[in-house]
This record gives sequence, structure tokens and C-alpha cells, in this order.
Amino acid sequence: MKVIDIIKSSSKPFASFELVPPLKGSDVSRLYAGIEPLNEFNPPFINITCHRDEVEYHQNQDGTYSKVVLAKRPGTVAIVAAIMKRFKMEVVPHVICGGASRHRIESELLDLNFLGIENIVALRGDSIPGQKYFIPEPDGHSHSSELVKQIVRLNHGNYLDFSVKNGIKTDFCIGVAAYPEKHYEAPNIETDIMHLKEKVDNGADYVITQMFFDNAVFLDFVERCRKAGIEVPIIPGLKPVSTFKQIEMLPRAFHLDIPQDFMKILAHCKTDADVYEAGIEWCVNQSRELISSGVPAIHYYTMGKADNIRQIIKKTF
Repeated sequence: MKVIDIIKSSSKPFASFELVPPLKGSDVSRLYAGIEPLNEFNPPFINITCHRDEVEYHQNQDGTYSKVVLAKRPGTVAIVAAIMKRFKMEVVPHVICGGASRHRIESELLDLNFLGIENIVALRGDSIPGQKYFIPEPDGHSHSSELVKQIVRLNHGNYLDFSVKNGIKTDFCIGVAAYPEKHYEAPNIETDIMHLKEKVDNGADYVITQMFFDNAVFLDFVERCRKAGIEVPIIPGLKPVSTFKQIEMLPRAFHLDIPQDFMKILAHCKTDADVYEAGIEWCVNQSRELISSGVPAIHYYTMGKADNIRQIIKKTF
């Protein structure tokens, strides 16, 4: 079932989840262990992140260096197939521009279509370590709005390979990302919303936001989007803080603010266990307030750790 149809047919807000695939070298049980604790809530869909290949330079015996391209996690198609084999839920894979040509993206989309996948989240992806800014692959996309357009064209049966005649039409529902505190590359929030509208105008069916810790920021963002003419559902994304390290890491990695009221609470924490409990309480309060404000769903970033998310869901839904 398509995510947009799940949203439209749901009589009340629901929880969905995002999972990071295990690192290469893990077996499938590691993947299942991240999902099984959440399965009791019958999530209507679960997102699976995609990670581009990484580049490393290895020193040769003669002192020169060789460029090596490494995949650090299993491929998206394999991850999706493994989940579908075990669980009865809609799987929503992320498809990214980073590290992929348009033809490689088309092949991946067709593979996913063969598996019966109906939902895609279209993302640009991050630059690789060492790059100051995102550099697309030759014949790749610079922006996720271009990726959305490619998926829509494939939905209409338009292939990049012009030799394909009367090719099947895919039928992907397309989700895209948004940033309540703006994307770090955008000069201002108005420009960032303009880029989001371009993704929606190109065919995106719904929006999932980056994590945030201040509901007022999200609600203001939604109001700005509506005024800009963005009418598709906007699903807030949340992640509970769970360690002292995350208090420092999350703002840097995701370019977001932790509100002062929350920082005052965290300042009284003595151990990671204290932070863990404070993170749960803050996320529960966020979730309840967002549901009261009328959001269609809440998307939780699990990062492969499910226990705190389970507690939040039980206290919220």
C-alpha cells in the first residue's frame, strides 16, 4: 500500500520508523533485531536508509596511494528483500543521488519494482568525507528534485534507454525530505522552502522532516510551507537524545538546535542513563503536542536502537 494512501485512510495519527542497515560483515539477524521490537506496534511502513559507497586511499608498497571504493553496508535491494521475507509491512527504501548515475538509479528503481515495492524516499544524499560540497556523479543528479522527476518519468513508462519500447510503468509513491531549521546549504528558510516546493511540484506525494527538538520551529515551518503552496502531508521526524555524546554530535551532524529549556534539563543529568531518560520524556512530550496539533503521523529515527522508541510509543499512542 502506498504511504500517501496509508496517510489518507488512517483515522488517527500513527508511528512509522526509520532503520539504518547494519554494517557489512553482519548477518541478517542484526537487521531483524532492529525491527522485531517495533513490530508489536504494527507499523504501516518502515524506512530503510541508503548509504553511498565511500572512498579510501590505501598506501602501496612503493609509497604511492591507490583509490579504493568501498561499500560499508549491504545494498538497498538486498536489505528490502530480506525485510519483506520476514515481516508483513510496507518497506520504504531511500534512493539517493550521491554516488549514482541516472542509469544506475533507473536500474535500482526497476529492481525495487520487481520486488513489488510501491514507495520510495528520494534524497540527494550527503557529500563524501573530504568534499566541502556535494559533487554529483557524471550523468548524475545534483538535486533530489531532479531525482523526483526521474522517478515520475519512470512511472509514466519513460526510460533513459530509448531502445526500450512499451516498457512497464512503475507506480512509486514518492516521499521527500524537509528541514524545519533549513538545510545547511540553503541561504535562508524561504529559499529552502522554495526548493521543497519544487520537489512537490515535480511529483513528490508527501514530506518527512529532519529531526528537531522544538515543536514551535516545526509548526512555524508547516505554516510557511502552506503559505508557499505546499499542500501535501508533512510528517514530523523525531529522535530521542540518548547519550551525552549525542548532545554535542547531533547539532553538528544535522545542523539543528537543541532548545534551551531542554538543555536546562540535560544539564542536571549526571550519567548517560540520566540523559537517556530525559530524552525519552522530552520526546514523549514532543509527540503528544504534535499529535494534538493535528499531524498525520510521527516518524521516529531509531538509529538501530529500539528500546527508547518502544517506551515513547507506549506512552504516546
